[in-house]
Amino acid sequence: MGLGSRRIACLLLMATLPSCVTSSPLPEPEPGAFKGSVLVMWVGEGGRSGDGRFLFVPDPRNPLTFRRPGGRQATAIRPEMMYTDGGSIPRVAQIFNGLSPWGYAPAYMIHDWLFVARHCRRDGDGDPAYVGAGDLSFRDSYQVLDEAIATLVAERKVARNDVARSAITAAVASPVARRLWDQSGACAGEKVRPEDAAAAEAAIPGSGRHPSMAAGPPADGGVTAVVVGQVGF
Repeated sequence: MGLGSRRIACLLLMATLPSCVTSSPLPEPEPGAFKGSVLVMWVGEGGRSGDGRFLFVPDPRNPLTFRRPGGRQATAIRPEMMYTDGGSIPRVAQIFNGLSPWGYAPAYMIHDWLFVARHCRRDGDGDPAYVGAGDLSFRDSYQVLDEAIATLVAERKVARNDVARSAITAAVASPVARRLWDQSGACAGEKVRPEDAAAAEAAIPGSGRHPSMAAGPPADGGVTAVVVGQVGF
């Protein structure tokens, strides 16, 4: 997951003391519904917690959408273009089944977008793209991720893994994650650079203009983005 290491602290703890995570802090969620495609492009080297710097690109013909169960707030969540590094899973924790940075990629993209939208709403960005998702509470943010993982299990995209679910849910509900959720001044740094948006447009026509893109013309000599993953629902 991008935008900082939101899931790292508890996953590192699990890697060293796996018996300390025994249950999720949330009750078993109802599954929602996924629709659309997950398109991810490599745009550069990542930090220590991921395997590169990637760009989530909404499919212009079939955008990723998660519909929450039970008619809850922000029922339909549709992420815009944004940076991501998957699940921000430290390599020391990747030895555990279910803790790949991309194991729950659609759910991570939804969760990443909630943070982007929250930060930009908090910083006063009035773009309608952030309305709804950016108005959810911190508790909603980790409930949504839990619902999204449950949906992937229900739709047979991933196998059920209660240990991984418990570790991930504990991490995203932690005080560390709460501090990142409440961070001010983060919106500008999370905007997609024009050169990366232009590379996405070249690879996937119709994808390169989004409200999450930073202002300004594309820079000369930008990287050529490469589509490295696609999952459809």
